[in-house]
Amino acid sequence: MNLLIRPGEIVPFDRGNGVVTLPYVGRWNATANRITTGQTSFAPGTGLPLHSHNVEESVLILEGEAVAEIDGETFDLVAGDATWVPADVPHRFYNRGEGPMRIYWVYGGRDVTRTMTATGETFEHLSESDRGGLSTR
Repeated sequence: MNLLIRPGEIVPFDRGNGVVTLPYVGRWNATANRITTGQTSFAPGTGLPLHSHNVEESVLILEGEAVAEIDGETFDLVAGDATWVPADVPHRFYNRGEGPMRIYWVYGGRDVTRTMTATGETFEHLSESDRGGLSTR
């Protein structure tokens, strides 16, 4: 099975507070995928809480100015910069700019979970529990 992804045809997953995800490839539309992909947009001054995944993740900054916090270090990123985070490493991305920030993400697996660093709670990626957009200002 092949997929053609058209962002305008995807139902957005609203994470709250100006953080919105467009799921591209995953368990929801592919039966033999080994990666999970999508795009997330962040309004100015928004991000996600510190968390980790059960699989590796690569993020490409598509637009805007980001901060990546990875394993206790912070990095300023701009469009074209990319990261790779191993499984189980705490990280988060947030928008440090005045305009929108968009990322393209790829997880190295089909069954992706998110574990919140502050609480230890683990849930399925893009499930109802996986909202959590927050203001960083």
